[in-house]
Amino acid sequence: MGELADPVVIGTITAPHGVRGTVRVRPAGEGRHLREGLSPLVGGRRRRILRARRTPKGFLVDLEGVPDRFRAAELRGEDLLLDRSELDAPEEDEFYVADLVGLEAVDERGGALGEVIETFPTPAHEVLVVRGEGGLLYVPFTREHVPEVDPRAGRAVVRPPEE
Repeated sequence: MGELADPVVIGTITAPHGVRGTVRVRPAGEGRHLREGLSPLVGGRRRRILRARRTPKGFLVDLEGVPDRFRAAELRGEDLLLDRSELDAPEEDEFYVADLVGLEAVDERGGALGEVIETFPTPAHEVLVVRGEGGLLYVPFTREHVPEVDPRAGRAVVRPPEE
């Protein structure tokens, strides 16, 4: 029951919230999979989402089998995982964070800039971290800075911000 064929992180538990077992979750992306009824794998066990609500600091989520603050605190740092087959199909021009990591970053002429090694959220947008010969590039994941993403081809066209 604890195995997923193609796991995708939908969020990470950052802290307990209150005394009734609610956890604060930092979503991966928009957080649209943090909703009632889904049962992500959390700490090696499927736990149904009983309630989820968006806040300015992420999401507050009540999980099945987490009755109090002590149990919630034990889950700090745990990822909420779903199998890729359980995810909603992305909209056009929408990508799962997991699909961006590993892409080759190229400039508009096709010149290699490096590889996307991770992403992280900011209040405004996701940021791609590209490792290249010159070190790390931090690129806002916006249409202006990443005008084209082609996961099937394994590449993203990147316009690094001016320094």
